[in-house]
Amino acid sequence: MIRRELPELGPIFYLDTWPIGPQMLVVASTQGLYQITQEHSLPKHPGLKHFLNPIAEGLDLVTMEGDLWKKWRGIFNPGFSSNYLMSLVGGIVEETEQFCKNLESLAQDHVLFRMKDLTDNLTMDVIGRIVMNVQLNSQAHNNPLVNGLRSQVKWLTFGADINPFARYNPVRPFVHWYNSRRMNSYISQAIESRFSELNAREGNTERGSKSIIDLVLTSYLSDRSPKTFASMDPTFKRFTMNQIKLFLFSGHDTTSSTVCYIFYVLATNPDILKRVRDEHDSVFGLDPQEASDLITAGPYLLNRLPYTIAVIKEVLRLYPAVSGTRIGEPGFDVVDDTGQQFPTHNFLVWDIGHAIQRSPAYWPRHDDFLPERWMVSPEDALYPTKAAYRPFSQGPRNCIGQELAMIEMKVILVLAARRFNVTLGYEAVDQMKQNKGITTVYGERGYQVERAQPQADLPCYAEMVNASKSAL
Repeated sequence: MIRRELPELGPIFYLDTWPIGPQMLVVASTQGLYQITQEHSLPKHPGLKHFLNPIAEGLDLVTMEGDLWKKWRGIFNPGFSSNYLMSLVGGIVEETEQFCKNLESLAQDHVLFRMKDLTDNLTMDVIGRIVMNVQLNSQAHNNPLVNGLRSQVKWLTFGADINPFARYNPVRPFVHWYNSRRMNSYISQAIESRFSELNAREGNTERGSKSIIDLVLTSYLSDRSPKTFASMDPTFKRFTMNQIKLFLFSGHDTTSSTVCYIFYVLATNPDILKRVRDEHDSVFGLDPQEASDLITAGPYLLNRLPYTIAVIKEVLRLYPAVSGTRIGEPGFDVVDDTGQQFPTHNFLVWDIGHAIQRSPAYWPRHDDFLPERWMVSPEDALYPTKAAYRPFSQGPRNCIGQELAMIEMKVILVLAARRFNVTLGYEAVDQMKQNKGITTVYGERGYQVERAQPQADLPCYAEMVNASKSAL
């Protein structure tokens, strides 16, 4: 918004948010972002650790630094590799089928619903399945871990609330304590169960592992002498539990919002929806009901969907789910394209993907949804500038879960796009006077609000498509 209203500021500028928040250096140029994330990776801002502390106790891959971060990133990297995740696609398919059943029920009743509610539950179940080998079933029932996490999220704060009663609410520490106990109890039991089963397995090999935590525990067991097998090291267990809570929070919330925007784009662009469906017909056959079995048997079919992948990438470009906050250092300046220096010391340095991914300096037709830009040759004017595409950040601190997110979104699209027509329900919400806030932002009805979610959680209607063939 600042770029649109005050273009003369350029892609790097200072922003003073006193008395609400800290002084910032906003960085939205490829050269500037390279300097703070790759050439010299600035530490994460303390406010981020404050925000995530009730989730992960400050022991998480987002806010860890130095050798500790390298150690734990190395422990979890193998589980998030594309090849390993492909072996777990069957679980993603099963959870997505439950999502489709819920959509079908809503379609039959022809009721208004909030898509974000459905996608939150879906992505939470996927993370539980893939990370812990646990079926949370939050799409069908209440789950104590999910309930605890959601309550915890509602009480999170960066400490910059305008309302002092919200910023210094005396109830918050007690709520965080209670929710932490609930989450830790559930995850502890899940880890101990997997540890006991894997410990009893001869050879402690990775063969047959069914989740990321299986892979982590198998590696842990293989590095220990038999005398230490009776119990898990408490420090290892504590760190592992906190990574799981981080994955549940950040992995489900960001992917859920992106899936919402995929449905938003398809609902408002019938020509794009038709091309997606045609591609799915060509790869999986004309019967959408057969796609689940085909994906489970041959997960690499998901890589034969160039247009579908282009749609996902374009959604991630226009509606990125995250940005990054770093803390400046003495003597370190960001230098712009003209050579001007911007000292970072004592500033929150904001790595803002949304601005750079909609910048006309890097993207022709920057506000248009054009999946084709991801399918053209390098000499084409639409060809993306790699350094300007940052939905998962870049450099050593990029998102560990990006492969899982991409696989998950491809599965959801393949299983749902040909079975349902989704239409937006904003007009119905307006008529019921349930819509709070601004109606549109720069002509966008589903504009992004807090934590990059679609406004009003994307109200929708769904209807079934004839299962025997793809139809608009």
